[in-house]
Amino acid sequence: MALDIRIATPSDLPQVAPLFDAYRQFYAQPADLPLATAFMRERLEEGSSLVLVAVDASGALVGFTQLYPLFDSVSAVRSFVLYDLYIAHAARRQGAARALMLAAVEEARRRGAGRLELQTARTNIPAQKLYEGLGWARDDDFFVYAFHP
Repeated sequence: MALDIRIATPSDLPQVAPLFDAYRQFYAQPADLPLATAFMRERLEEGSSLVLVAVDASGALVGFTQLYPLFDSVSAVRSFVLYDLYIAHAARRQGAARALMLAAVEEARRRGAGRLELQTARTNIPAQKLYEGLGWARDDDFFVYAFHP
């Protein structure tokens, strides 16, 4: 499958919002296209995240990844959290996820990041294989905590 990977713009919202909604459903959230659209509209318009999209030969968006900028204070460098990665069912196992991951690393480097990190569900074995195959190392030294006020 021939793919173009590029940075999303607000004009991509009609295609990226349903992908984001499907991503949320993958993580057991109820379908809510209006919520997904509003959330992605804010990210794209504010530029508060970096959204990369995979575009097939027909111009359809078949996947996306979303990175949020942070700073790694221990290393004193810019960093990113790769929070979302989703490929439409019809486009899976054709290299889109790999292409998006490689593009995300390259774009983070271009922006001066010294670190990228991500989290995935323990049950998401296909994603873990992809990440490890691309050289990402699982962190077994730190626990991740969350607080939901």
